[in-house]
Amino acid sequence: MSTTRKQSCAVCAWRANCAKKFCVTDGGARCPDFSRDVSIKDVEEEPNEETK
Repeated sequence: MSTTRKQSCAVCAWRANCAKKFCVTDGGARCPDFSRDVSIKDVEEEPNEETK
């Protein structure tokens, strides 16, 4: 299973000083300036009780 990373303003390296985050209509999902913030670590999801 491949993990797809969602592009979001909340994980963008430029979020503190971005001038576009309120004018991009899709919430930053396809922002050309998006760059993933490497200081935010991925959290692995624990399996649900239903899937065990």
